[in-house]
Amino acid sequence: MPIRFAGYIRPLFLTGDILFLNVSFILAYYLKFDNLSRVFEHPYSTLIIVANLVWLLIAFVTRSYSFSRVTPLAKIIRGLAAYILLHMLIISAFWVYEKAYYYSREYLIYSYIVMTMLLFVWRAGGILLLRAYRRRGFNFRTIVIFGYGEVAEELRKYFLLHPESGYRFAGYFSNKEKGEKILGDYEGLKKYAQETRVDEIYCCIPYVNYDQIQKLIDFGEENLIKIKLISDFRGFSFKGLELERYDHIPVLNVSSIPLDDLKNRIVKRTFDIMFSFTFLVLIMSWLYPLIAMIIKLDSKGPILFKQNRTGKGNTDFLCYKFRTMHVNKQSEHLQATKNDNRITRFGRFLRKSSFDEFPQFYNVLMGDMSIVGPRPHMIKHTREYSQKVEKFMARHFVKPGITGLAQAKGYRGETTDLSQMKSRVKLDRFYVDNWSLLFDVKIILLTTVTLYKERDKVY
Repeated sequence: MPIRFAGYIRPLFLTGDILFLNVSFILAYYLKFDNLSRVFEHPYSTLIIVANLVWLLIAFVTRSYSFSRVTPLAKIIRGLAAYILLHMLIISAFWVYEKAYYYSREYLIYSYIVMTMLLFVWRAGGILLLRAYRRRGFNFRTIVIFGYGEVAEELRKYFLLHPESGYRFAGYFSNKEKGEKILGDYEGLKKYAQETRVDEIYCCIPYVNYDQIQKLIDFGEENLIKIKLISDFRGFSFKGLELERYDHIPVLNVSSIPLDDLKNRIVKRTFDIMFSFTFLVLIMSWLYPLIAMIIKLDSKGPILFKQNRTGKGNTDFLCYKFRTMHVNKQSEHLQATKNDNRITRFGRFLRKSSFDEFPQFYNVLMGDMSIVGPRPHMIKHTREYSQKVEKFMARHFVKPGITGLAQAKGYRGETTDLSQMKSRVKLDRFYVDNWSLLFDVKIILLTTVTLYKERDKVY
C-alpha cells in the first residue's frame, strides 16, 4: 500500500514559507544592526506581524499553493517569485501609507534578499526531494486508462517518461479494442478496480460512448476512485482551456486567457495600485509642478493633453499625457511624424524621454489602464487597423498599459507601414495569452533599457 500524504503537502509548504519569512526578517535585523536585542520590540515586531498577515492574505486570495503533481517546477518558482514581489509591493505601500520612515530601508532590502534566497531553496528543494521520493516508487497513485487509441498511448508514454509525478500505469481497458495490451472491457475494469487498489481512472472520450462514461463516473463515486476525462484537442491552436458550467451543462472555453481568472486580476490590480500610488507620491508629487511650469513657459495651452483612447472591451476612456504640441486641430487623428512642426521645444524632450506618459499613472490608479498592457490607440486608428490587421481587436481583452511588450521590444513612435502594426499586434496578443506578474516586471525592466536605446524612433 503506497504511503499517502498529499493532503499534508500544501500545509507543509505554507508552514515552511511562513517560517523562512520570519527567519529572513530576523536575520536581516541582525545583518543591519549586528544584534537581536530589540527585534521583537516595537516597531520592528509590528512589521514582522504585518509581513506574516500579508503573506497569509496573498496565499488565501491567490490560492498560491494549488499546484499539482504535474505542475512544472519552473512554473512553481515563477509563481513564488511573483508572490514575493507582490508581498514586497504591499509592504512598501504600507511603509509609504503609514509614513513609517523610521524603518531602515537597508533592513527591508536585506529582508527580501534573504527571504528570496531561503524560499527559493526551500520550495525548489522540497519539490525536488518529493519528486525524487516518488521516482523511487513511493507515494504513487495507481492509474488505468479506459478507452484505447492514440491519445491513450500518448498518455501512457507521459506516465512512463515522468516517474517523478508519482503515477503508476497499470493497464488499458476497452469495450471496442481487443489484444495483448487490453486487460479487459468495462466489466473487467470494475472487477480489477475492486480487487486491486486503483486511485484514478482516465477515460479517453474519443473511444468511449456516453453511456459508458456516465456509468464509469457513477462507479468512481461509489468506490472513491477519481475519474478524469481525456479528449483530443491536439490539433487546435489555442493556448488556454477553461471549463465553465451553464447550470448543469459543462462548456469548454477555448478563448480563456490568464486575466480571465479573478485571482490573476486581483494580483495585477494590486500591483498596479501599489506601483502607481508609490510613483505618484514619490515622483509625480514634485515632478508634476516642475514640468507643468516649463510647459506653460514654453508655449500657450493647457498642461495636460486629454484624448479618447480605446480601452478594455473596446470601450473609450480619457487618456492623459503632458502636452507636447502646440494646440492644433489635427491632434485627434494625425500621428506625430519626424520633424513635426507641431511639437514644442520642451515637448520634444518629453516625448523622447517618455515623460509625457507620466500622467497616465493617474489612469492606472483610476482603473482605466494598467502599468503593462497593449498601448491604447486613438479611436480612429482602432477603427482603421481592426479592418486591416487580423485579430487586432484581441488586444482589447485586457486593459491598455503605459508600456507593453511591443514597446519593450522596440516598437515605439510612428507606425510607418502595416507590417509594423502587425508585428506590434502579434506581440500584444502574445502578452494577452501569456500574462504573469513576473512577465510584467520583466517588461518594465526591459522598457527602461529600450527607452535609452530606441529614443531616436520617437518624434
